[in-house]
Amino acid sequence: MPLTDTAVRQAKPAEKDFTLPDAHGLALFVASNGTKSWHFRFSWHGKQPRISLGKYPDISLKDARELRDEARKLVAKGIDPRLQRRHDQRTAGAKTENTFESVARRWHAFKVPRLTDGRKGSAAQSARYLEKDLIPALGKLPIAEIKRADVLATIRKVEARGSLHVAEKVRTWLNQIFRFAIAEGLLEINPAADLDIVAAVQPPVKHNPALVGDDELKAFVKALSAFSGSVFTKRAIRLLLLTGVRTGEMRHCSPDQFDLEAELWTVPADGVKQLRSRAKVNGEAIPAYLVPLSRQAVEEVREMLKLTGKARYLFQNRNDPTKVMSENTVNSALKRMGYEGKLTGHGIRGTISTALNEKGYSSDWIEAQLSHVGSDKVRRSYNHAKYVEQRRGMMQDWADYLDSLEAAD
Repeated sequence: MPLTDTAVRQAKPAEKDFTLPDAHGLALFVASNGTKSWHFRFSWHGKQPRISLGKYPDISLKDARELRDEARKLVAKGIDPRLQRRHDQRTAGAKTENTFESVARRWHAFKVPRLTDGRKGSAAQSARYLEKDLIPALGKLPIAEIKRADVLATIRKVEARGSLHVAEKVRTWLNQIFRFAIAEGLLEINPAADLDIVAAVQPPVKHNPALVGDDELKAFVKALSAFSGSVFTKRAIRLLLLTGVRTGEMRHCSPDQFDLEAELWTVPADGVKQLRSRAKVNGEAIPAYLVPLSRQAVEEVREMLKLTGKARYLFQNRNDPTKVMSENTVNSALKRMGYEGKLTGHGIRGTISTALNEKGYSSDWIEAQLSHVGSDKVRRSYNHAKYVEQRRGMMQDWADYLDSLEAAD
């Protein structure tokens, strides 16, 4: 006679375990300790194996009958319900292990050695937007169940707040994450592929403002000469103007990089973002970035060494001498000089490039001096270590030209 809810609820433990049958192989097993559980017995190749369907009251009589019926259907199809359960458990475990978050974190750990470091480097940026945008939106979803619409909706949220440059990077990272999943055998199709065709149109690139022509340069060198701010900041801007290095390379330079007798500044390749990225991606041995120094540049470094001595950095953080100068220091000083919207620290490089090109110097020399990394295979040769003597003469001419502008009425 089939069981009732009342009979199941009122079943009391006995001195020994016992079973109360229901129907079609289902039974309530009552242990001597009072635990009640559902068992299903079925015929399989001449034997009568048993499978547990869960405990009562977590599994009600109605639930137990539904589970029994599902198991009976499997048996009718020639499928052992015990093997099916193990398969389902493995699948569920795989889904938990291979959520978007877990795959994305494995991808990031794999990529980090190949990405640039620093607060604005691609390693930190990708980690930041994984946590901010990607994992909150997709993190709990099994990677294999994510649709193109899910990916597009995630990108649209970034675009909606006006962060179109970030959206472009997010699109790239998503594409790489799903390609990584394909390589791991978790996917066949990349749901993040070809989404650039529906990307929001980015506004025109705003280039760093720079100075053009003798008059603008003359006004600037006179303003710099009269600048009454920190001597560290003033000499930092002066060194940028005399060499064309990036602000990051100036901020992180150490005294041991300078050979003042040889009038040469050697920036290790891992101190140059563009070169460091290529070395990590291609595994190539990248030579150091050689910066010939004019007499004026040598004097600036010599004066700084008198101030900083054997400190770790030539240009120190004003609040903590063990750290580098703040990345905002140069631009803040330029604003105080009246150049807000007219010139930035990076714009000094554009100023130098424009002026030297107008003066007819070799573009190869200029590119090498500025440590530009072009896309053309021929020009991608490591020209930042070439033309040192030619550049030495060019930069001495440049320094003398700046002095002439400052001395002019």
